[in-house]
Amino acid sequence: MDDTIETIEGRVLEALPSTLFKVEGTDKKEYLSYLGGRMRVNKIKVLVGDKVLLQLDPYGGKSRIIKRL
Repeated sequence: MDDTIETIEGRVLEALPSTLFKVEGTDKKEYLSYLGGRMRVNKIKVLVGDKVLLQLDPYGGKSRIIKRL
């Protein structure tokens, strides 16, 4: 079993309710993403058009925004 978590860069396309975002990754796929814990705690704002670093879910669900670039 491979326990590595894949991270990719992406660009925020749309801001959705409940701090969800639609993000286009560098692989041209769209991901439904939510803010990671440290981004919520430190109140880091994410706007449409921002470049972000995503942590992909190994099961194909939502991805997590872990850093704003």
